[in-house]
Amino acid sequence: MTYRRAVIPALVGGVLMTLLLWWAGASAQALQLRGASGVFRIESAVELRRWLAPWSYDPATGPYEAAVSDPAVSTAAQYSDLYHTAMQIRFFAVFAFFVAGTLLLARRIPPTQGRTPATLLALCAWGPVAGTLAVTVSAPWLIASGGRGSYRILPQLAGVIASSGPVVVFAALVTAGVTVLVARAAVKGTEPQPRQSVPPRSARLAASVGTGVIALSLVVLSYDSVAAWIQTSFNGAGLLSEPGDLVRQWLLLGGWAGPSTAPLGDWLLYRAADVVTLAVVWWALRLLPGLLTRITAPAMTVGAVCATVLGLLASQVLHMAVGDTGAIWGYAHLFSALGNGTPAALTCGTLAGLSTLAALHLTRDRS
Repeated sequence: MTYRRAVIPALVGGVLMTLLLWWAGASAQALQLRGASGVFRIESAVELRRWLAPWSYDPATGPYEAAVSDPAVSTAAQYSDLYHTAMQIRFFAVFAFFVAGTLLLARRIPPTQGRTPATLLALCAWGPVAGTLAVTVSAPWLIASGGRGSYRILPQLAGVIASSGPVVVFAALVTAGVTVLVARAAVKGTEPQPRQSVPPRSARLAASVGTGVIALSLVVLSYDSVAAWIQTSFNGAGLLSEPGDLVRQWLLLGGWAGPSTAPLGDWLLYRAADVVTLAVVWWALRLLPGLLTRITAPAMTVGAVCATVLGLLASQVLHMAVGDTGAIWGYAHLFSALGNGTPAALTCGTLAGLSTLAALHLTRDRS
């Protein structure tokens, strides 16, 4: 698919994604009405508000409402302006990042020749990545709007980056479906682009190398003692003190300990979710080179990031299926983990994509 044809579904998807998130943020005020606790359980209403707060344009319902709504603060108007600036940057950034990723994915994995399911899954995974990048870009303005920009800036930054919430995952599901339909209409009548010819042995070996990078984060770095060492080993000073939270946010895909901390059956069930993550990543990386119209570093990198996000989502859905917290904390709490780990998926997926590409070139040259 040419860029001229790919830009139409990309723009449609970017606009729809932005509108859905804006609409979700605008709905946060409704959860503060008296009748909200009657429609939802109190726990569910609180959980839903937490989901929507990062995308709320109203400072009174946003995550940093304290300094803005306090009448004793003489500079409340300035804080409010900073908050509005942060949200403007956030919504523009989510549009720009989603459009950029969709352009690349629609061009390299067009919805033709049996690629439609792959395009749909890739766009579903790219939505949370675009949301995370948008939250990251707008985080400095949002932190400053809270009036606490000089206090523990790095832990605050880590908290903001982790706050994009499950709402981005649900918005991405709707947006991906519409974008694929528009892309299929845009590509209709064009000559089908052939798949890349990749030797099965090379594809399997390259996928194993890329999955090894993901396993390094998910199994080795995410072990509790190693994660604790990462948390406490970086000594900063002043504004850059305590960078451990931020480092873990971008490096660790999970967290686990030995079976002594939980019943063996539950421990094995949670480890099975990690196995599902690695299996999804390996299978996606195994198929990715053959799905691309041209094997390039950007396409392999974005594809590997999407594969990592899909693996995380698959494990989170498994946790939802076996979890019993819905009856206690409300059924909205079941979905609270959706999208967790996306910053680390961006880092590790990028490394996995580059490693897969290097291994693919080396094995193809030898064969």
